[in-house]
Amino acid sequence: MKSVFIAYDQAFHERIVSTLDRLNCRGFSRFEQVQGRGSKTGEPHFGSHAWPSMCSAIIAIVEDQRVTPLLEALHAMDMETEMLGLRAFVWNVEQTI
Repeated sequence: MKSVFIAYDQAFHERIVSTLDRLNCRGFSRFEQVQGRGSKTGEPHFGSHAWPSMCSAIIAIVEDQRVTPLLEALHAMDMETEMLGLRAFVWNVEQTI
């Protein structure tokens, strides 16, 4: 099992959930209001007057074989509108209860 952490502009939310559904990645938790700034490009998402947009984040626990198709779909989504911002990170899941 892997943990996939996805940080994204709120405009991506419905597409990301739809992608998770399509790839049978059922379990996830959403953090609705997240502030942040990308490490390379894109606009800050601070919810302020100067930078009014906000981010959200999802952490999904998925089977190993679903990680690559999920990352490929997310990367394609990000490439369509790079300035919005979408990043995904993968960690090993050591144990579950």
